[in-house]
Amino acid sequence: MTHHLQFYIDGAWVDPITPNPIEVIDPSTERPYTSISGGAPADVDRAVAAAQVAFETFSQTSRADRLALLRRLLDAYNARYEDIAQAVSQEMGAPIEFARGSQAYVGRAHLEATIEALEAFTFDETRGSTRVVKEPIGVVGLITPWNWPLNQIMCKVAPALAAGCTMVLKPSEIAPISGIIFAEVIDAAAVPKGVFNLVNGTGPDVGQVMAGHPGIDMVSFTGSTRAGIIVAKTAADTVKRVSQELGGKSANIILPDADLESAVRKGVDACFGNSGQSCDAPTRMFVPADRETEALAFAKAAAEALRVGPPLDSGTDLGPVVSQTQYDKIQGMIEAGIAEGATLVTGGLGRPEGLDHGYYVKPTVFGHVKPDMRISREEIFGPVLSILSYTDEADAIRLANDTVYGLAAYVQGGDLAAARRVAGRLRAGLVNINYPDWDTRAPFGGYKQSGNGREYADFGIHDFVETKGIAGYGED
Repeated sequence: MTHHLQFYIDGAWVDPITPNPIEVIDPSTERPYTSISGGAPADVDRAVAAAQVAFETFSQTSRADRLALLRRLLDAYNARYEDIAQAVSQEMGAPIEFARGSQAYVGRAHLEATIEALEAFTFDETRGSTRVVKEPIGVVGLITPWNWPLNQIMCKVAPALAAGCTMVLKPSEIAPISGIIFAEVIDAAAVPKGVFNLVNGTGPDVGQVMAGHPGIDMVSFTGSTRAGIIVAKTAADTVKRVSQELGGKSANIILPDADLESAVRKGVDACFGNSGQSCDAPTRMFVPADRETEALAFAKAAAEALRVGPPLDSGTDLGPVVSQTQYDKIQGMIEAGIAEGATLVTGGLGRPEGLDHGYYVKPTVFGHVKPDMRISREEIFGPVLSILSYTDEADAIRLANDTVYGLAAYVQGGDLAAARRVAGRLRAGLVNINYPDWDTRAPFGGYKQSGNGREYADFGIHDFVETKGIAGYGED
């Protein structure tokens, strides 16, 4: 028996108050393979009420108690690791090895980083005669996307638990099964009832209800900038804190002294990973104007070396994108790039050869892209790379910052001092120099319309606490 048609509320699996099945589509076949239940305001009310009751006791638990809970959660997560990987592969099309090595792995890595952060986190300090205390903010609403399901679930749930908050989670209804398995992991870890609650459903029926609910003290949202604006406006009526990680159009500046072939190849791989469905993907590559022709040739070779195919096939590099909606959007953006006069270096419209069904997209590279083209300004969220040229360092920085987004940026170069200088002038929340290993201890979040707040490690815990000053506390 699965729990696909149930919610997890107050430590138990429960049926929705009103049945509302939602089909879950396998993007590699374009056919439904299971259904979940869509929630309604009454289901949110039940979950919030359970979280409010649980907060009275869970907020008073000790650091040691919460560390023990997180370690039990880690053991339970590892016990279901393969189930999680298989679920992610089917629900959003990730190649199975990528689902194991990246998608499921990030959930484990975030939990490990949160445990380490909680061990050292400072919850209180004395300043003169005032005691400054960090306390859990209360009941939090967590709304997560489909593209990195476990990354976003764990980098919200783990720090919220570490802070002493209770919560209601709404995973994406497009890729919800990994979230249901995560709730089973929560149950197996003996998390106290009411501390974690899961209600599936759509944004309007569940997400917006959570954002406006007077019993929820904070909302942490990851998704599109468009949806984030709706969440923020809805939350404003109850003056709750809103932490958002939104869209991106990340720049990748390849400096003149970089190894151009290596930098371009790595940039293509970074852009196209997860089938281009990452908010921090380096989708705008900036290359020196006098080497643009070389860069296009290197990018063409790198893109054409990637194998697009079914997620369970050995050797597949890129699976399908997640849905018909995403597929149509990406095709429309490719069409716009061609119509606006960018050079189609490789890829283009339609499915790759030999794939007549499934939401598969050709890895696509555009060259001679101008800053005002749609493919340079709008988030595409698919395997589409735009290559632009620059004249000098100042020009590269200006072009890179010419965007409403500011989630991430990339700088490649042999002179580390120069790379650091450029990184310091980029308006982005995370700048990567020379493609470093992914770091769960680095802050993650955006400038401008890429959001606010920061996730990962102790930065995530800070998002879920309030600061209280107790004046006249005295000295010990």
